[in-house]
Amino acid sequence: MKTDVLIAGVGGQGQVLASRLIGAAAILEGYAVRTGETIGMSQRGGSVVSHVRIGGESLAATVPFGQADLLIGFELCEAVRNLKRLSKKGRLIVNTQRINPVTVSLGMEQYDAGAMEETLKRAAQDAIFLDGYSLAREAGSVKAVNVVLLGTAVGAGYLPLSRESFLQAIRDILPQKLHDLNFAAFDKGYELGNRAVEDKTAQIK
Repeated sequence: MKTDVLIAGVGGQGQVLASRLIGAAAILEGYAVRTGETIGMSQRGGSVVSHVRIGGESLAATVPFGQADLLIGFELCEAVRNLKRLSKKGRLIVNTQRINPVTVSLGMEQYDAGAMEETLKRAAQDAIFLDGYSLAREAGSVKAVNVVLLGTAVGAGYLPLSRESFLQAIRDILPQKLHDLNFAAFDKGYELGNRAVEDKTAQIK
């Protein structure tokens, strides 16, 4: 298996931890993994992009333009900003929560969420949009939104790794006191991903 994953969002959303969990789950399944981050003023809400490359022979940690099999957008604007790295057959998981860039907060630009969603839908072969923060809150904390999005990707089959490997990765990386919260967050996303694929299949039939 060769899978290139790009995780895009803003500082504080947990993208780096998400990339570590993907990498750990892939290693548990016997794959070679390369990861890297592009971080711009992340503590001030700047863009953060994590690259995860599973399998294959390339030694580069950065996903080339037009080659990402999966783009996980923690925020709409950041997902659009990174579309250039998505392959023509690539898939999307996008959290619909809005986080205004500085230029929007200053009134210099507008944030057209509807137009962004349409752009993303046109760009991807398959896309799932979800309110990840609501699901994370139901699981126990909005801070677990990153794990909700990973669960969605696995449940939909967009990320070809097992639920069991991710649960073990959570055990290996996170403190024990956070295990139950993150198990619940992962399963919230996993169930949504399953439903999204089943609904699409039902519509096609």
